[in-house]
Amino acid sequence: MAPRSHLQTALFLLCLVVLTRQRSMGKKSDVRQVTDDNWTQILEGEWMVEFYAPWCPACQNLHPEWEKFAEWGEDLEVNIAKVDVTEEPGLSGRFIITALPTIYHCKDGVFRKYQGSRSEKDFISFISEREWESIEPVSSWVGPSSVLMSSMSALFQLSMWIRQCHNYFTEDIGIPVWGSYAIFAIATLFSGLTLGLIMVFIADYLCPSKRQRPQSYSYPKKLTPKAAKLLKKLEDELEADDEDISEDEADKEDVSEDEVNKEEEKDGVSDNDEAEDDVDDDKELAGGDFSPSTVRKRQAHNVPESDTSEL
Repeated sequence: MAPRSHLQTALFLLCLVVLTRQRSMGKKSDVRQVTDDNWTQILEGEWMVEFYAPWCPACQNLHPEWEKFAEWGEDLEVNIAKVDVTEEPGLSGRFIITALPTIYHCKDGVFRKYQGSRSEKDFISFISEREWESIEPVSSWVGPSSVLMSSMSALFQLSMWIRQCHNYFTEDIGIPVWGSYAIFAIATLFSGLTLGLIMVFIADYLCPSKRQRPQSYSYPKKLTPKAAKLLKKLEDELEADDEDISEDEADKEDVSEDEVNKEEEKDGVSDNDEAEDDVDDDKELAGGDFSPSTVRKRQAHNVPESDTSEL
């Protein structure tokens, strides 16, 4: 009987060890790991999220208390999670993590920053007594799900990618540090020029440039009495100037007509004189005066220059 009793005791201890080990393994699984891929799940329900880094001493001290608090998650109906900022830089930028460890409480997408004591009892009291209601929530425009914080997350991820590329250039390939900087400078220059060119094309396509015509001045519909009086005076002066100009033009036309008439009269007198000379010549011919002087006069008066030269 003694050996059987010892065997039963040994089996009991073995079962107890197995159950204890399973329980301890279950404790570790109570804390959920949040990443850039599944972080949107914390927008539904109630969550407590810790942001930590493996090298942080304060985070290491908080770790046991956070694990004990996670055991009460099912009873308190709250999800306990953690984020490794060294592995998830995008979430570090999205939540603006400036100190470690940082703890956030989230209730249906509304975030509040926990700033109380960091012990198991304090965490349990914070959830069970709804102490989080006394904390002012994070503004919506800087909330993790806002456009601004999404851009910040992308910027942090880009910085991490640049760091990885720099390490690859300097450690794996063996490029000097200044050579890695030069590569990034040239890449930044060309990417900026390309982006600027694309933006110019888009702006010109959406808002093409148009030639603007000068706008004609338009008087206001309602004028003050003083302004109306001055406007009427200006219009009268303009009309008077137009009348003076028209009178001057009429006088010039009369003077030009008189000059034309005078010239016509002069031309008429000269024609009459020529006609009289022709009559006198005819009379002389009829009288039979064929003296040399008469002939010369007639030839000089009537004969063209070509004929005189031939004679």
